[in-house]
Amino acid sequence: MTTKTPRSLGILHLERGLAPDARPPKPLSGSILNPATFDFSVIVETVAGAWVENVVRGDPALEPAYVAAARRLVERGAVALSSTCGFSVRHQAAVAASVHVPVAMSSLLLLPTLLRQLPSRAKIAVLTYDSTCLGEDLLCVDDAIHRARIVIGGIEGGKYWHDELKRPPPPTDAAAIETDVAACVARLRAAHPEIAVLLFECAGFPVVAAAIRRISHLPVYDITNLCRLTMASVV
Repeated sequence: MTTKTPRSLGILHLERGLAPDARPPKPLSGSILNPATFDFSVIVETVAGAWVENVVRGDPALEPAYVAAARRLVERGAVALSSTCGFSVRHQAAVAASVHVPVAMSSLLLLPTLLRQLPSRAKIAVLTYDSTCLGEDLLCVDDAIHRARIVIGGIEGGKYWHDELKRPPPPTDAAAIETDVAACVARLRAAHPEIAVLLFECAGFPVVAAAIRRISHLPVYDITNLCRLTMASVV
């Protein structure tokens, strides 16, 4: 019989390549997987076959596995769903159609709202794990004028980028993430001084959100903000 955990956020998690008897590393403060990040409980299901490389690249064959994991989470008591990779937005529609709870697979879903909160000349910088794979089709913004206000920067080639491709990946190096993200923000702002807001696509970046706010003096949004908003509507 399936044990239910009431009033929980369900997290669709990528494969990590851990041995069956291995204990996963403790999630860092601010992580979507850290119980202390939220004031509600979190339950997790791994999406079978969903590794960083094929989720980021975009493998349509993963969709049934996302749907199956989402249904398992709802059966366990999840009242809303999210994921540990912003590129999972590719499966947003399929997962949302398969369950009867709110689904927020990626912080990219915030873009249309954030654009409308800002002056028309202001831009939003999207900080992503890999900018080479984040095309306009994933931005959840249909209007070309609004899309032109979005600038994208990635940390591909950095330490965290390499670490996440390993099986299993080493413990998260927050200092490396902060270094790479801060450098990316600086590059984007030099080229686009109109940037008024930062949005983290990568679900690993919230662990440095507070640091980037201090460094940049800009608002920073990430998947944890969207999760809180979604759960507040149902809890």
